[in-house]
Amino acid sequence: MEEGLGPEGGPEDQRPEDDPGSGVVTAFGQLLKLVRVAAGMERAELGARLGYSASTIASYEQGRRIPQPDFIDRADEVLGAGGVLKTLKEEMARAQYPAFFRDAAGFEAKAVALRVYAAIAVPGLLQTEEYARAVFRMQRPLLDDDVIEQRLAARLARQAIYDRRPVPLLSFVIEEFVLRRPIGGRETMIGQLEQILLLGQKRNVEVQVMPVDREDHAGLGGPFNLIDTAKGQRIGYTEVQDDSRLYTGRAKIHELESRYGILRSQALTPRESSVFIEKLLGER
Repeated sequence: MEEGLGPEGGPEDQRPEDDPGSGVVTAFGQLLKLVRVAAGMERAELGARLGYSASTIASYEQGRRIPQPDFIDRADEVLGAGGVLKTLKEEMARAQYPAFFRDAAGFEAKAVALRVYAAIAVPGLLQTEEYARAVFRMQRPLLDDDVIEQRLAARLARQAIYDRRPVPLLSFVIEEFVLRRPIGGRETMIGQLEQILLLGQKRNVEVQVMPVDREDHAGLGGPFNLIDTAKGQRIGYTEVQDDSRLYTGRAKIHELESRYGILRSQALTPRESSVFIEKLLGER
């Protein structure tokens, strides 16, 4: 599912994009300022107690940057807000993603199973920090550095899915040329291939490679995801050129299910895929 994507200067410094998600960011900033003033605390004092500069606190209050969940929890406690700031934590987490990926990110975070067909780049859930940063740096129009860091932090945060309990079942079918394209350079790609191998060793993760020499191919319509929710619902997700669509209709879901099943049968098995990736590493 390719969605494209702290102390001052780090990955927690995030600035919202110009989209509808900015509304909740602005509202949170106003609320933060209101609670801070009510507590009789200056920005410098709040920043010192939380490990942030006064200018960073100002950027949060003015809705120019998106604070991380840890900041929200600690600020709520230090300011004695009684949970008021925490009520917006989930919406703030959603706001850090590009608008076209926001809903899908919410479903993904709570998924009990996920199937991903990747035809353009390594799936975000498998990406290393270096590979992900290279992907964002290549986007056109160019992204500002702080937007890159915002999206990078959000993308890496999604990988908390591997630590969830109960563990979700994750399946990936990745095109061979995606693994051969040296995005970020040789060293970055080596690290990326090693990470895919490492994650593929988890019992709940299956990675399959679709060789370029396959004459039959069910995925020519482009990449897509299937997301299973805890309520038994299956959701389809497609994305192209920063535009996305979620599907819940039975006919479309059946179509994507059938397509993914055929793709898996056409691709290398997980064991064969591991051997194939190891061979790619040996070529570099």
